[in-house]
Amino acid sequence: MRLAYKSDDDAPVSGEASPAPVRVSARLERLEAESVYILRELASFARPALLFSGGKDSAVLLHLAIKAFAPQKAPFKLLHIDTGHNFPEVLAFRDTRARQAGLQLIVRDVEDSIRRGSVRIGPDGSRNAAQAVTLLEAQQEFEFDALIGGARRDEERARAKERVFSHRDAFGAWRPRAQRPELWGLFNRHIGVGEHMRVFPLSNWTEADVWAYIIQEQIELPSLYYAHEREVVRRDGFLFPVTSLTPAEVGATSERIVVRFRTVGDITCTCPVESEAGSAEQVLAETLIATVSERGATRMDDRANSAAMERRKVEGYF
Repeated sequence: MRLAYKSDDDAPVSGEASPAPVRVSARLERLEAESVYILRELASFARPALLFSGGKDSAVLLHLAIKAFAPQKAPFKLLHIDTGHNFPEVLAFRDTRARQAGLQLIVRDVEDSIRRGSVRIGPDGSRNAAQAVTLLEAQQEFEFDALIGGARRDEERARAKERVFSHRDAFGAWRPRAQRPELWGLFNRHIGVGEHMRVFPLSNWTEADVWAYIIQEQIELPSLYYAHEREVVRRDGFLFPVTSLTPAEVGATSERIVVRFRTVGDITCTCPVESEAGSAEQVLAETLIATVSERGATRMDDRANSAAMERRKVEGYF
């Protein structure tokens, strides 16, 4: 049975009929309370940082962090690992939102890791996976003991089996077989010297929950999340955006169509989907009838093989 969202005044919005629609306020109230509880658990850490890229999940996470500690300022720095291949609209939104929140934004660049020699990428390689190295370098530089991310379990199978408080060893690596139990909302926050936690307050949210919360809380997002006209090339079931970083191949036929992005990341591996949804309400309606996850529909790096995400996470990815 699909989730059905219903407000006090509106009919249910759902991909199929549901005998017991869940009211937005009731469902989201439970999820919000859980996330706020998790964020407040981080008060025991000395140097936490919230990973903020300017995407929809990190925008919701920042909104929750501000609510969790109001009227005081959230006790986190913001951290973004920039591949150098991000959408300009998203970076502009990132900077504006961080300034509005009054929180320090730390940006570390994959390009700097390449110059240092700690990252090596082939001429046609994606910088997306290389973020793991730059992230660990930033964690060690600032001695962060907790990194808070917006990953959700519904995104991908490797993320589905990760704990809310996910332990990382001194090399930033995740050990799936050595995860700690999390029973009755109790979290083991102990870390050793050089280790840190990755914490995911949105673990139990779905893509539809995120969009329903964006509607309820009127959270601003980069314009790329809504319908706009863009030049693309159709190939292998994807719509490849034509940009200065990803020009159309010789002989390829490009076209201008109306699209939106379900997720925004590195330009070289993130594709839009065809959509006329120009508002959050319309995006939610489309999300409720989608049959492919946002990463499966738009991220080329996740289609490399079924274990692509787990391998990156073992190596220190978000």
